[in-house]
Amino acid sequence: MSDIQSMPLVIDYQGHMLAGIDEVGRGPLIGSVVAAAVILDPMQPIAGLNDSKKLTPQRRLELDVEIRAKALAFAVGEASHAEVDELNIYHATHLAMRRAIDGLPLAPEYLLVDGNRLPGHHVRGQAVVKGDARHPAIGAASILAKVARDAQMIALDSRYPEYGFARHKGYATREHLEALERLGALPEHRRSFAPLKRQFELL
Repeated sequence: MSDIQSMPLVIDYQGHMLAGIDEVGRGPLIGSVVAAAVILDPMQPIAGLNDSKKLTPQRRLELDVEIRAKALAFAVGEASHAEVDELNIYHATHLAMRRAIDGLPLAPEYLLVDGNRLPGHHVRGQAVVKGDARHPAIGAASILAKVARDAQMIALDSRYPEYGFARHKGYATREHLEALERLGALPEHRRSFAPLKRQFELL
């Protein structure tokens, strides 16, 4: 365990309406950036919540079902590929987070946000570096966001199987870059990202 993960997490809030916030999809070359917000029920703890990247796909799906069944509230928000291009990935990520927070059916009183910046929401809170491994609510949000975005990539794969989205989830793998070179960009690609930007500059 790293030093930062082993440090005690001090939270300036003692109630139950604490929402964990996390996002998935900052790095891929295609699709939305997806965020989730989760308010866990202290009376229904969920075992095994962690950074979604450390879980198997099957375990993420199992936990996704359990979180949706047991959480007091949850919501998923996103910013589209067009908004990523228009705003940049940093601002689009915070937009997706704010949409997830605003989508909660119960109003949170405090936010715990994975990362080092708050998304500019009126609800007070704190940013937590490596938060998805340090607080269960952020871990739960990480899982919901990852499962939601992976489902989008699997759906995209069914439309464009030659790109391999079900395997690489839109990241800049060799397979994806070779498909871009061979087949060109799709409408869902982020044109402001370097490999796409270079391709469109050549047109």
